[in-house]
Amino acid sequence: MSRRLLLTAFAVATIAAPAAADEPPTTGGAVAPPSPPTEGVISAEGGQVTLSARAGSMHGRIARFRGSAPAGRAVAVERLDAATGAWTVLARTTAAADGAYSVSWRTSGLGPHRVRAVLDRDGSAAAAITAPELGITVHRPAMATWYGPGFYGRRTACGQRMSPTLNGVAHKTLPCGTKVSLLYRGRRLTVPVVDRGPYTAGKHWDLTAATATALRFTHTDRVGAVQVQSR
Repeated sequence: MSRRLLLTAFAVATIAAPAAADEPPTTGGAVAPPSPPTEGVISAEGGQVTLSARAGSMHGRIARFRGSAPAGRAVAVERLDAATGAWTVLARTTAAADGAYSVSWRTSGLGPHRVRAVLDRDGSAAAAITAPELGITVHRPAMATWYGPGFYGRRTACGQRMSPTLNGVAHKTLPCGTKVSLLYRGRRLTVPVVDRGPYTAGKHWDLTAATATALRFTHTDRVGAVQVQSR
């Protein structure tokens, strides 16, 4: 066969062959799961007052609450005390001329909190106006690592088979199945304890590859973590 015929045959084969689709990067031979949506800011609205805040915060850091209310009216942001069942004031302010307000709270108390905004009665006998509650979670800062490649196919200490799609976290002492809320650079994810570790000094959590991918966690770094439920 002449060179011209060979080139023609190659060109026809190339055109006839289906174009390869762009494949997402894989780890251990399997496609990592898609990242969950960023929770970011959550909000509530009721009557004349609104309230918004980030769903997750680090312990000891400043959490900011924003919203709107009638201009010049006093607004209080309150948190429910789970021990007493009473609402306590975190911060007070007055709505600006355009109705906007903003307050801050140095977070304390790990775990989930119920918060609300209350519009003062303005001297009348009517009940205070409140916005529906928000649920925010305060996390403890701790150093974390991630793992997976080299362990795929093996059983974890909690009995699961390690794979690129296993969502979970390793911890030295928490019971298997304990639910843990993780916070990293504004992204939050709740996963179970599936393994034991890490055993490196100064590290408290070891994220599976799927969890690390979901949080966009690529190297040893500080995360927020808090137990939210026990099995």
